[in-house]
Amino acid sequence: MSLEEVKSKINQLSEQLHHYNYMYYVKSESLVSDYEFDMLLKELEALEAQFPELVDANSPSKRVGGTVTKNFESVTHRFPMLSLSNSYSKDEIVEWEARIKKTIEQDIEYVCELKYDGVAIGIRYINGVFHSAVTRGDGAQGELVSSNVRTINSVPLKLKGAFPSDFEIRGEIFLPLQEFERLNQERSAEGLALYANPRNTASGTLKLQDSRMVSKRNLDCYLYGMYEERSSYTSHYQAVLAAGKMGFKVPLAEQRKIEKVKDVNGILAFIDYWDQARKSLPFEIDGIVIKINAYTQQEELGYTAKSPRWAIAYKFQAERVETKIESVTYQVGRTGAVTPVANLRPVYLGGTTVKRASLHNAEQIEKLGLHENDLVYVEKGGEIIPKIVGVNVSKRMTPARRVVFISDCPACNKALTKIQGEAQHYCTHASICPPQVKGKIEHFISRKAMDIDGLGAETIDTLVEKELIRDIGDLYALRFDQLIDLDRMAEKSVNNLLEGISDSKNRPFEKVLFGIGIRYVGETVSKKLAKAFRTIDNIINASYESLVETDEIGEKIAQSIRLFLEDETNIALINKLKAAGLCFETEEQVLSSSILEGQTVVISGTFERISRSEMKKLIEENGGKNGSSISKKTNLLVAGDNMGPSKLKKAVDLNIEMVNEEEFLKRIQYD
Repeated sequence: MSLEEVKSKINQLSEQLHHYNYMYYVKSESLVSDYEFDMLLKELEALEAQFPELVDANSPSKRVGGTVTKNFESVTHRFPMLSLSNSYSKDEIVEWEARIKKTIEQDIEYVCELKYDGVAIGIRYINGVFHSAVTRGDGAQGELVSSNVRTINSVPLKLKGAFPSDFEIRGEIFLPLQEFERLNQERSAEGLALYANPRNTASGTLKLQDSRMVSKRNLDCYLYGMYEERSSYTSHYQAVLAAGKMGFKVPLAEQRKIEKVKDVNGILAFIDYWDQARKSLPFEIDGIVIKINAYTQQEELGYTAKSPRWAIAYKFQAERVETKIESVTYQVGRTGAVTPVANLRPVYLGGTTVKRASLHNAEQIEKLGLHENDLVYVEKGGEIIPKIVGVNVSKRMTPARRVVFISDCPACNKALTKIQGEAQHYCTHASICPPQVKGKIEHFISRKAMDIDGLGAETIDTLVEKELIRDIGDLYALRFDQLIDLDRMAEKSVNNLLEGISDSKNRPFEKVLFGIGIRYVGETVSKKLAKAFRTIDNIINASYESLVETDEIGEKIAQSIRLFLEDETNIALINKLKAAGLCFETEEQVLSSSILEGQTVVISGTFERISRSEMKKLIEENGGKNGSSISKKTNLLVAGDNMGPSKLKKAVDLNIEMVNEEEFLKRIQYD
């Protein structure tokens, strides 16, 4: 055969095998026998071996693996991979829907899906061809596991039908129960320790360095979330149906794995059905996911720093076991919060051996009426974190002493303080309490804050214990000669650490603000503060009232900021960081114009020419401020289609100027 004929034959075999694979693993239909499939695959492999220059990275032959990955590359997600907020009671679902209806004044459609108990994955396709696969990681960055995901038969390597030119689809990789049992039978026969549960096994499998081993584990995958720069679809349900036509294994309405409902009653009916029916599934689920269907309504609801407001997960009732409390110890966090921990007689729960459980605070100990050596009931909160939910009083030994919360810090022996209105006890001696000193440094260097490479928890412990650092400001005074003699610190690692510290001086103000660790000031609040006040001096001089008036900053956060900045020790630390060269002011934003300067603009409804997020960006670029709701402070309302009638009425009652999309774009001279 000529080279062109070989190429044509390889393409023909590939298309044939892709189709058979799709029909078997996605549609559960066997079009050919295993023997016929294997013969076709062997023919393809023989041609590829003879003509390696014609091998496609997404060939069906790549399903069997063969790639060895030494280290998985860290990749930044194009679209943040946020987690969902969890609910453990139906009342919370009812409350969530009620909150949604206060914001969205139109008819709302909800989509209910299964919450697969596996590993979240994002897979990118360019021009219909598998490009890359990335794990969730911390939501901002994940690990590139493309070679391993290629081995999963239910993940298409080439798409069919109509598809966007460049998009990402997200879903869950899991290990079917039958495969989990098979693996454990094999391990038992070999005298090896058994795997704890399918979820952990799936996660571990995805991190195996040899993709041939991954291919033997027979992982499976449901995909259901489409992400593009600008969506080709108007709703989540529509996108899922489209994904199914492209060749993805998606949840099917006829199997009731996905369902559109109109109200909370439909949501609760779906939950009740799967609370029973899940026991017959060939894989594990741990709850139900509820999403707002329409993308425009999702955009209107927006996000918190960690999760979308337009979706929530309902978790099924956790497994409960009884065990004995052997002792209670106390941990000190970076904010000084002291948390009691119950040390338990080891007990098997939800696939893992549990030895410890949080008791949260003094009030929880009092509420449980806990005594030494009590037999307690333990559950896994969200089926992950163990928690004590009750005491078996009938089996209590007599006499037994009550567990009484400590009065002094277990780390520095200073008296604890309880803030009025809060459940937690605190050690307020942050500058001398070792866990707080170390915790604040660990927070400061973390990826979401200053992102300093080469500095782990063990190194921080050593630096603090040897008194080379007492606070985050001391990091910038570290020298090569101080570090080179420390354990596990060779010349290269010392240079990497010093380079990482030096590079952190280029982090923007919002990162520094988050890194210094003001209680309740997370990523989102740090961004809001940096944007509103622009410099640390402006924040230091800001009144409590001006802080409360800032977007997303309530009384609790404002009070925490004032308490932090009224402490001379903290001001001295900020001055030390300033002297080290860290950024404490926001770079001047280059505006397209000042047409909207001093104006608060609210947008409502849907728009034809640009998306809601683009509209908000244009408002800021032209000097305006985005308002979240209509109030006396609103200067302008940009009214799109399907705007809620109550918003319209409120705008009219308050005599707020209203413009449509075209009028607004003309006002800011948008081409």
